[in-house]
This record gives sequence, C-alpha cells and structure tokens, in this order.
Amino acid sequence: MMSQNYDVLVIGGGPGGYVAAIRAAQLGLRTAVVERDRLGGICLNWGCIPTKALLHGAEVAHTLANLEPLGFSASAVDFDMARLVEYSRSVSQRLSGGVEHLMRKNGIDVLIGSARLVDKGVVRVVVESEDGLRAETEHRADHVILATGARPRPVAGIEPDGKRIWTYFEALVPPELPKSLLVVGSGAIGVEFASLYRDLGSEVTLVEAAPRIMPAEDVDVCDHVRRAFTRRGIRVHTGASVAAVVATDDAVTAEITLPGGSAEHVSADRVLVAAGVQGNVADLGLDDVGVEVDGGFVRTDQWCRTTAFGVYAIGDVAGGPCLAHKAGHEAVLCVEKLAGLGGVQPLDRAYVPACTYARPQVARLGLTEEQARAGGRPVRVGRFDLRASGKALTLGAAAGFVKTIFDESTGELLGAHMVGPEVTEQIQGFGIARALEATGEDLAGVVFAHPTLSEAMHESVLAALGRPLNA
Repeated sequence: MMSQNYDVLVIGGGPGGYVAAIRAAQLGLRTAVVERDRLGGICLNWGCIPTKALLHGAEVAHTLANLEPLGFSASAVDFDMARLVEYSRSVSQRLSGGVEHLMRKNGIDVLIGSARLVDKGVVRVVVESEDGLRAETEHRADHVILATGARPRPVAGIEPDGKRIWTYFEALVPPELPKSLLVVGSGAIGVEFASLYRDLGSEVTLVEAAPRIMPAEDVDVCDHVRRAFTRRGIRVHTGASVAAVVATDDAVTAEITLPGGSAEHVSADRVLVAAGVQGNVADLGLDDVGVEVDGGFVRTDQWCRTTAFGVYAIGDVAGGPCLAHKAGHEAVLCVEKLAGLGGVQPLDRAYVPACTYARPQVARLGLTEEQARAGGRPVRVGRFDLRASGKALTLGAAAGFVKTIFDESTGELLGAHMVGPEVTEQIQGFGIARALEATGEDLAGVVFAHPTLSEAMHESVLAALGRPLNA
C-alpha cells in the first residue's frame, strides 16, 4: 500500500475542492485532491453549468415564440431535445477538462477513488475497477479539507427510479421532452426546471409544502414569480404535499393534499423531486476521527474547522447556502487561515448572493423585509418597477422590480431583492456596496449609465431615501 505525505489533502474536486487545492498550491503547500468521479463536482457536471445551458435553449424557445412584436416571423422551426442535451453536456465536459488543466498547471496530485478518514491525518483512497479489482492507498496530510458536496434530499413516499420519477440528474438528460411534468419543491432547482420545461413545451405543475413558492425569497418576489408562472400556464400549488405516487410504464399518478385537506390527483409523464439537498457525509469515516454532523451537514466554525483537529469542511457539505460561489469563497478563506495568512475575514453567510435562473430571473442579497423588521431595527424600503425602465421596455421584458432595504439610522444596506431580466448579472453591484460598507446615501451619489437595466438599482435606492425620480 503506497503512502504519500501532503500538507493539504482535499476530498472532493468540486467548486470548493478544486479552488481550495489551487489556493493551497499557490501558497507553496504540497497538495492533493481526491475525486471519485469527474473534476468540477455537481455544479460543473450536473448542476449550475448544464442547467444554464439548457435554460439558454429555453430562452431561445421563448424568443422564437414571441417574434411578431419585433416584426419577425419564423416557420418550420424544429426542436431536438437530444441536441440540446448534447450541447449542455459538451459545455460541462469542456469546463471539466479545464479544471484538469488547472490541476496540472498548479502541480496538484489528483487521486481518483473514494476517500475515507481512517486516523488523525490519514486518508485511505480506494479504487474499484469494473472487473472487480480493488486497490488501496493511504496518504498522510497535516490538513484534510472535506469538500464532498451534497445530493438530492429524499421525500417520503416518492422514490426516484431514474425513469418516471426523476432527481435533477435525470432531468438534465431526458430521453425526450415529457408532455407533462410534476415538480415537487419550489426552491431554485424546482423553479428553474419548471420554467425550463414549460418554455420547451411541457405542461408543468409545481407543488410546494410551504405557504408560498420560493420560500427563502422576499414575499414580494414570491408573489411576483407565482403570478408570472401562472400567466405562463404553470399550475402552482402551495401549502400542499404529495401524499402518494404511483408510477407505471406510461405515466405517473400523484395524489396531492391541498390546504384544508382536500385531495387532487395529477397525472404526468414524469415527476421531478426537487425538495432540497443533504450533505454527502456517509462513508467518510467522520465518526472515527471525531467530526460531528448536525442535521445532515458537517459542523464547522467561522474558519471552516470541524470538531476534529486538522479537519475542515467547506461548501455544501458544511451547510447552506448550498451555492458554488459560497463553496469557492470558503475554500480560499479556509486555506489562507490554515496557512497562517493575516487579514483573513470570516464569511457572513447571510450576504452570499443567491440567484435563480428561471424566467423571470431572481437574485437576492441579505435580509428580506420581513427578516429586517423582525430584528427590531428601523428600516427604509425602496422599490422600483421595471415597467418604468426604458431599457427593460426596449427588451420587451418590463415585468419585475428592484427592492432595497436599509437601516434607517445608519444607512447600512440590509437586503436587496431583484426580479426580472438579467438580475443575476446585476446583484453583485449590491454585493460590492455591502463589502465596501456603502450607505444608501453613498449609492445615491453613484452615476449609473443610461439606458441600462441597472438604473433600476439606483432608482430603488433613491426610493428608499424618499426621493424617487422616475416613479
């Protein structure tokens, strides 16, 4: 059994793991990454990237269906689901190859196999070949970083079978476009797939157990998206649960319990279970080395340290928000802190931007209005509707708004919520403002280019200060 010694050994090659490895190598630490599948993790191979490629196809479908106002017409337009899936997979493969290049460029050892902590600073890597042969290696490291990500959370009574009942894995590579789709769960994953499949032509029903869809969002955003989905023909049930699911060779029948206890039976070609994720904590030997798990995720402190000395956890496995950019940020701060660099700042998870790439797009940062008021602080709230935005009107996409929340006493930016075209590309403006401790007055003094969608951000700030100009 061959053994190697490392300064840092990272378990998992996703957006947290490979970034941690690169930063460690940049700091002169001998580094290895253990990955049992493909570098890039869920985000690159089965999440963020391929879904955005499919959503690009859905946006093209929407554009083709709405050419007439612009003076265009198109006939005999064919759609091939297999080609769209092929495009999506090719993008992922290209980026995965790019991560491999970065590993070589930075002199990082990539160990293919499944990893397990077997002792303090000791990681066993097991590789099983297709013919049943098994090989084991053991490696020692001063610092072990868990970056194993997360997987779909199961829902009682709905067992994915990969055929009629899907997780997001199957939804990304459908054999054909389903005529109808039932989506269980309305977080970012559920909402994105509901929007995607509706634009491609499927009949979609969306079921959410909470009182409103997208329950993590500001209530104004939730209400707006629900109205938009309903106008698009997506059937939305909130405060509802799926009581039973029966799959046959031809369809899936689900019994939905509605508010008040009444039941409705829905038949669909496919069911997508999108009720959140849980950390990949099994079979890692965590109990053996004293790493505590709470609620399906590894417990960490502000520096990503677990309850076991020398073991760290970053990204989805360390709890929400389960976002690739949060994982990458934690990767850097974790490595810089363990390497002894000064000036490292802990991450405030409340101010990690969150984006949903449906139609309409949704982006948020910080507290909702409800959360801000619940904290007892006096707040100022500003809102600007895109129907007064010249750029949004030129795009034919003037449905949406920007909402900003400030502390009335200090001017601190407490929250920003955006819904509409390309808001996922704009939310970082508020992130920069927050990082630089800009107040509402500071933002009011910034010159925004005209005509742009981002002008709505400025107008929302002005509205919060009681001096709106275009509303």
